[in-house]
Amino acid sequence: MEELKLVALDKDDIEVVSAHVQDALVKVADIFWKPREHRFVVALNRFDWMNAVDAGGTKIVNKDADAPDYRRCRTAMRFERVVACKCRGLDQAARDATLNLLAVEFAECDAPAGTVTLTFSGGAAIRLEVECLEAELADLGEVYAAAACPDHFIADTKIA
Repeated sequence: MEELKLVALDKDDIEVVSAHVQDALVKVADIFWKPREHRFVVALNRFDWMNAVDAGGTKIVNKDADAPDYRRCRTAMRFERVVACKCRGLDQAARDATLNLLAVEFAECDAPAGTVTLTFSGGAAIRLEVECLEAELADLGEVYAAAACPDHFIADTKIA
């Protein structure tokens, strides 16, 4: 697995970062707001989407085994120039609780300032008010096998 390192300075960049961290697992204890440094950091276990699906969107199966070859990587995501951090639906006392990160979005309010929103399953969210978008996503090198590929669709659901 090739280590990923991305920088996000605009809305298009953060959409790429969001795609890579979709379905990342985050422990509440691994979320750090550093107000004096104007920095927000989160350590997460990123699902390796690049190696889990081919260009056509088909799940890849390890040819040497019956089970798919899915992986997660320990990754850090950092935001600079953060002036405020607010949480909703997040029990900060439950430090061992695991959250499923669904998306990271940026909305510009008073250019270049704006709001970064980290949305988690179950309705939890973290909102960062930033002077400007300055984010980095970097793999830390620790890779491990994932038991399954996240699936957002129920097999029996039919779309009309």
